[in-house]
Formats: sequence, C-alpha cells, structure tokens
Amino acid sequence: MKKYVAEPFKIKMVETIKMTTREEREKYLEEGNYNVFSLKSDYVYIDCLTDSGTGAMSDTQWAGIMTGDESYAGARSYYRLMDAVKDIFGYRFAQPVHQGRAAEKVLFPCLLKEGQYSLSNMHFDTTRGHIGLCKAKPIDLVVKEARDTVNYAPFKGNMDLERLEAFINEVGSENVGMIIMTITNNTAGGQPVSMQNIRETAVIAKKYNLPYVIDAARFAENAYFIKTREKGYEDKSIIDITREAFGYADAFTMSAKKDAIVNMGGLIGIKDNEELYNAVKGYTVPYEGFVTYGGLAGRDLEALAIGLYEGTNYDFLKYRIGQVEYLGDLLKEAGIPFQYPVGGHAIFVDAKKLLPHIPYFQFPGQALACELYLEAGIRGCDIGSYMLDLDPVTGEQPEAEMEFTRLCIPRRVYTQAHLDVIAEALINIRDNAHTIKGYEITWQPKVLRHFTAKLKPLK
Repeated sequence: MKKYVAEPFKIKMVETIKMTTREEREKYLEEGNYNVFSLKSDYVYIDCLTDSGTGAMSDTQWAGIMTGDESYAGARSYYRLMDAVKDIFGYRFAQPVHQGRAAEKVLFPCLLKEGQYSLSNMHFDTTRGHIGLCKAKPIDLVVKEARDTVNYAPFKGNMDLERLEAFINEVGSENVGMIIMTITNNTAGGQPVSMQNIRETAVIAKKYNLPYVIDAARFAENAYFIKTREKGYEDKSIIDITREAFGYADAFTMSAKKDAIVNMGGLIGIKDNEELYNAVKGYTVPYEGFVTYGGLAGRDLEALAIGLYEGTNYDFLKYRIGQVEYLGDLLKEAGIPFQYPVGGHAIFVDAKKLLPHIPYFQFPGQALACELYLEAGIRGCDIGSYMLDLDPVTGEQPEAEMEFTRLCIPRRVYTQAHLDVIAEALINIRDNAHTIKGYEITWQPKVLRHFTAKLKPLK
C-alpha cells in the first residue's frame, strides 16, 4: 500500500460550502447556458474549475497583507518582491502585473510581429489568445508521448525537439517570434518538462537567435518532478533546480496565482536584457499602472513575495502533488481513463475514452464537465476542442489533440474526503457513460470563447 503524505499544516479557519440537489443543479446549469464558468460559486460543492487564485494563503501571508506598503511608487513591498525574484530565479529584472494574462499582454508585443509564429510545447488558452491579438500564430510541438494517456512516461510535457527545429527550418527563423516552454505543460495534462529538454530547447533557440520564454505558472511543481524523476537532481533543492532551469531562458511570464499561492498577481521576468525590460515598462504603465505596483496593491506584492518561497517548500510540494496522486490512484483502480501519470495540479480525465460515442465537434470534455456537476455539484472544465476557438480563416472547428475534462486541485483547500467524493462521482458516471449526450454552441465570442460561450445539450 502506497503511503501518502499528510498535510504539512493545520487548519485555522473554515469556509462553509453549500450542498444542492440534482434538481437544483439541473436548473442552475440550464440558467448558465451549460457553461460551467457561468455557475455561481454558491451553487458549487467542490470547485475544481481552476487552481488559479483559489488556494488558501498562510497565516504568514495574511500577516504580510497587514504590513504591505501601499505607496504608489517605490513601495518597500515591491523591493521585497524584486529580491525574492532575484533569489529564486536569478533574473536581473522583474515586473509585477495583476495576473498571468497581463504578463502576456505586456510582453508579447515586445517580441512578436504580425504574421510570425510562436512555437511551444503547448500554448495554454490565454497564451494562444494574446498571440492571436498580436496577429501571430501559435504552433504546439509537444512530444508524442503526451498523446498516449495510458502508458507511463516521466516527462510527457517535453518539447518535440526534432519537430521544433524542422518547423523553424521550414518557415525560416525570421518568421518565428519566440519559443515558449510551458512548465508544467497544462494543456497536455499538467505534465512536467525535464531539465534536459529545457536545456536542449535553449540550444536550438540560441542557434537560431530566437527569444526563449518560460510560462512559469507552475514552475515549483515542475522543479519537484525534476527532483523526483530526473537523474542527478535528487539532492538539489527546489530553488537550485529553478535557478538552473530559468538560467537557460531569456524571460518568463507567470500567473503567480498558482505556485506562489496568492489570490491575485503575476510577474514578468527578464534575465539581463535591459532594452527588453525598458520596452516592458513602456507597456506596463498604460496597461497595468506604475512599474513598482503593476496593477497590484502593496499587500498583494507582500503576499506574493512570501508565497514564492512557500510554494517552493519541498514538504508542501510533496503533499500537494501527493493529493493529486491519491485521486489518480482511486481513478486508476476504478478504470477511469486519465492522463497518466497525474500532473502536478490536476487530474485530466480522458473524455475521449470515457465518452467514445461523442465526436470532438460535440465536445466530450465539456459534456463530462456538465455531467460531473449534475452528478455531485463538482465543477471542472474542458481542456479539448471546446476550448479551441474557431479557425479565423476557415471558420471551422479545430480538433484538439486530446479531449480532457480537467479537475484542478486548489492548494491547501480540500481534504482527502473531498477527493473521495470526486472519485465516487466519476465512478457513477462511468457506469452510465453511454447515456451522456454531446453539446452544441448557440453563441460564442471570437476569442477565448469557452469562458463565455452559450451551449445546449443535443437530443
């Protein structure tokens, strides 16, 4: 029997959550046009929609909020954050912003020109959206192992280096604006990227003189996987692994709402390119506010500086990823298909395998997300074809490489009993999977549709 690590903390405050009936949930889902983002949180029992900004801050972070400096310019909380970034990542320059997509909005216009390509192991939805707003094109180049959700591979998030270099040679390096390494690889199932792959991608970026950017939302979880899975890193600290990984890149964007365990915040890091940093500052002032607060209150800057260290604590990461492994083992024992091994922040249920009768254009990942809410009041979300916007040229529905329903585990929030409920609900759905219908979209925006689109179930 595998032993799981208990929580490295004790509970100091609790929040009441509401239980609902299936009849009530049917009504709430219909009123929300079958989009789980439209559900009121009061109607959700276990909320696995995202791990972004949904974690529980520590007593130390809350104490930091009380001492945060709210000065408009030059606040001491800003300088504490800058010191933390230099210490953990080894970067000379950093710019706070209000969240990860703000980091993309500020940085990407400094690197991308109209018609260029952004190459990545996999772009997440907001990343694709901001690349599109720059009138550039995202290309995903994840390794083939990511598409095999059944068999074990230690680093399914890796960049396919052969495809990467072949694509650069095919289109010409002058037509590539940047290379992005997403760690962990969220769209591939929260899968980690090896240090070797980060290093070898850097060699290709340098060979073709291309900016190399890390999407660092879950940098600490990725470092934990490197420590526990990659030879030669067993005795290195999470921060030492982080410094090495980021030393191979030129810049990073970060939603600090994940591994820094804050409810709001983001970062742009620039290793040593002062010209790029000045360009970033130029966009920050009109978009986010003065450079030393970047759209954040001083208390948020203070909590973020503290959270960066808490998120890199080995005991915390062992517990945090252990929770996801525990749920994964329950599902594996029950025969529920998911991206195996589990990622650091979520279970990605393989909706294509669980609901093989629903084609990609009827969105099996979204169908399963809706069914899970109806079954037990659990909110997850689609990471599949529904998440992909229509092709801007042809207007056709793209088919995702994987059709997942993502169940994120917020940090320091839910207990083992909550995870047991999730497993029980999925087992009940498995037994009646053949009765579940697909969905069609009745209204959608042009960009990032899955946040606000309206749907209806097919009869």
